[in-house]
Order: sequence, then C-alpha cells, then structure tokens
Amino acid sequence: MDIIYEDNHILIVNKKPGEIVQGDKTGDKPLSEILKEYLKEKYNKPGNVFCGVVHRIDRPVGGLVIFARTSKALERLNSMLRNHEIHKTYLALVEGAPKNEKATLTNYLKSNQKLNKTFLADENDPEAKKSVLDYETVAKGERYTLLKIKLRTGRKHQIRAQLSAIGHPIKGDLKYGARRSNPDGGISLLSYQIDFIHPVSKLPVAVEAELPQEFKKFLPE
Repeated sequence: MDIIYEDNHILIVNKKPGEIVQGDKTGDKPLSEILKEYLKEKYNKPGNVFCGVVHRIDRPVGGLVIFARTSKALERLNSMLRNHEIHKTYLALVEGAPKNEKATLTNYLKSNQKLNKTFLADENDPEAKKSVLDYETVAKGERYTLLKIKLRTGRKHQIRAQLSAIGHPIKGDLKYGARRSNPDGGISLLSYQIDFIHPVSKLPVAVEAELPQEFKKFLPE
C-alpha cells in the first residue's frame, strides 16, 4: 500500500490500477478494509477501526484516493466534496490528438447500472446529469496525447465517457472504445493531484501521485 499522506483525521493512498476502493460484488478485498487492518496494527487499536470512503475512482484507474479516519472528518470531507472544495486533477493518455489543445467539455450523462457504463443523454432526460470538465494538452506523441483534466462535476465514468464522445478514448479503455487493452488490465488515467483545506486543522493539503513510466516518457526531462 502506498500511503501518500496520513494524520489523525485523513489518509490519502496512491491506488494501483485493479485495486478496488470499496467492497463490491467481486468479493475482492477493498482498500478500505486493508486500511482498517493497517490502522489496527499500527496504532494497536482494539475492536473495530473506522475508515470512511470519501470518494472512489474506478477499478482500472490508478492514483490518489482520500479516506477519513474519523466520522467527523468524513462528514466534513463529504460536505467539501459536494461544495467542490476538494480539487482533483487527472492525467490521461488518449488515442489521437484532440482538435482543440484546450477546451471545456459539457455533456449530459446517464449511467446504465446493468452494463456498468455511462452514456451521453439528452439534457431533457430526467435521469441525465450535467457533466463538465476542462482539459488541456500537456504533450503529444505519435499515437497518443497526454491531457491534464480538471473535473467540475463528479459523475460515474465521466472522464472516460466524455473523452470517448469526442473521439479520443483513454488508452487501454476497451469499454469506451480504445483499440487495445493495457498489459496490466488498467487504463491510462491517473488521479494525479488533490488539494483542499484540511477540514480540522484548516491548513492547506496538496499531494501528487508518482507518475507511472508511460506518463513520464511523454514529459521533457
């Protein structure tokens, strides 16, 4: 487990592609349970240990995830998330090169739980949710482009669906139209930076995930 930040109220973990944040129908052990075991052992805590999930990232996605060590921190962080006070930046390797090097994408999205997939929908659809993100080009290669993405809304599979909709699916993301899978079964999307004001200390918290090699090679030395 790669713990990037830890204090009495918060843990921030750099999740590997393939790991799950919270328990699901697969029955695989989630990070939330692994962290409970870690906290129990490290601090010699008796009984049940609290570890609240503040937000999730998809199983094939790597990068930063916030967990709360206290119910007070969880409540405050959830409120901050709703009020867009937790700022998340992603990096994505996409197929091809978007026509605009920098743009805001606005779509209405609707999730199909059975298919575990998100689709573009009509804005008049009562189940559709307005979804907005900003992207800018960081670097270009022959077949792929590295984008920096800031979310204005947090919808299920939002980045994956919106980039696919403009014809530039994320590398390895077969579900959303990528040509081939990645060797590790993950997709080339990274929860790269998180910054917010600590809900208890009120001090700024800013963390970055280490870049995987496939991202590093797109950046100048």
